[in-house]
Amino acid sequence: MFKYTVKRLLQSLLTVLIVVTVVFLLMRLLPNDNYFTEDQQMKLNIEERTELLRQAGLLDPIPIQLFRYYGQLLRLDFGTSRRIQTGVAVMKIIESKFTVSMRLGLTSMAISLVIGVLLGVLQARRKDRLPDHIVTAYTIFVNSVPHLVSYSLILVFGARVLQLPSMYSTRNVGKSIILPIACLAMGSIAHYALWTRRYMVDESTKDYIKLARIKGMAQKDIMLKHVLKNAFVPLVQYIPASIIMTVGGSLLVERFFSVPGMGTLMTDAINRYDTEVVQTCVMIYAALGIIGVFLGDIAMMIVDPRIKLAGGGETR
Repeated sequence: MFKYTVKRLLQSLLTVLIVVTVVFLLMRLLPNDNYFTEDQQMKLNIEERTELLRQAGLLDPIPIQLFRYYGQLLRLDFGTSRRIQTGVAVMKIIESKFTVSMRLGLTSMAISLVIGVLLGVLQARRKDRLPDHIVTAYTIFVNSVPHLVSYSLILVFGARVLQLPSMYSTRNVGKSIILPIACLAMGSIAHYALWTRRYMVDESTKDYIKLARIKGMAQKDIMLKHVLKNAFVPLVQYIPASIIMTVGGSLLVERFFSVPGMGTLMTDAINRYDTEVVQTCVMIYAALGIIGVFLGDIAMMIVDPRIKLAGGGETR
């Protein structure tokens, strides 16, 4: 367990480093004119611009810039913003945004896990009946319709029928966060319901379940104590994907509902060529996704003691 954990942590760090490096190199491919604001481009001549670029180190060879950036990361120095909030430390800008995004993401994940599993259990217990068909139709709808279309439908229904705020508001966070959470959660709800149903139906056909029925065990006890318990083991594998889906979905959802979180900050930074903010946001998103995969592996080992995590010639 310890050797596996250390190995995965090193792999995770290497993956984050690769992602950060690729983003850094891509940002350096942009024209240097993007370094200057519109006012600076109008007021400064070519010599003055070149001097500012030289002072910023942007005229140094790319390998030198890259290793300088690695050194900043080791010192936990993520630079300062040039466009979003000029001269302000990037992490100071991200702090409040990160809190908003995490609240949104964790809430939607918790809701999707509970509702999705419950719907999957309902489908398994009412297989080929009306509840099963309704949830299946919902799953097909979510997976086939473009996100912007489904988000728009939720927005129209929530704003006009339920009278919920259509945009995020710091004065009314409780109500204004409902629609963004619903949009983030609906995809994961469909996936949890789909896989819960699938695994429970598979488990219910096994010999030990047939034996339990012969012994006279109640159907409710069979479903909860045996079928759901064993079906939940492979279901844990989806949790990392749910984390990644939530992280990726937040970029679109936050922009769609004007939520002042990491997603909105990152898209603004990209549009305004604020490279330091973009690099830091990408690094945080990559770290969250990798941590999700790592925690999913650990969770699999916890819920199923038969799984052994080890290095060398052993298998997992």
